[in-house]
Amino acid sequence: MTLQIGDPAPDFTLPNQDGISVSLSKLKGQRVVIYFYPKDQTPGCTKEACNFRDCWGLFEANQITVLGISKDNSLSHQKFISKYHLPFSLLTDPEPCPVATSYESYGLKKFMGREYMGMKRHTFVIDSTGKIELIYFKVKAASMANQIIQDLDLA
Repeated sequence: MTLQIGDPAPDFTLPNQDGISVSLSKLKGQRVVIYFYPKDQTPGCTKEACNFRDCWGLFEANQITVLGISKDNSLSHQKFISKYHLPFSLLTDPEPCPVATSYESYGLKKFMGREYMGMKRHTFVIDSTGKIELIYFKVKAASMANQIIQDLDLA
């Protein structure tokens, strides 16, 4: 079953970097960007997070919540946020990553000829009614936030 634009976004509740539970259902009434990423403080993930940070003013002005999700723990997220001054929450989806799985963002990956289970770099925009508005399965880490801004015509 492949998620499609217009489908209800799978609901979830995950802890943020401070251990506070964040539920998608409680964010109804506003747009939400959910981006799944493999690991805190790795080159591609840092570029992606910093791109969202650098575009934060437009997301904030348009009352769009940005949530990054990886399997890293809260301490790792706190360090990542502090080091790069990230103004949005990072959520922990621990192995076996049920939330990422429900968004088709966790599964078999290949790296240097080896296969392993891991988080995939995917991004979703959820509209104010809780439906999937945009899906990005092919993400350019350094410009994902810019792409969303362009596609939503926020600039």
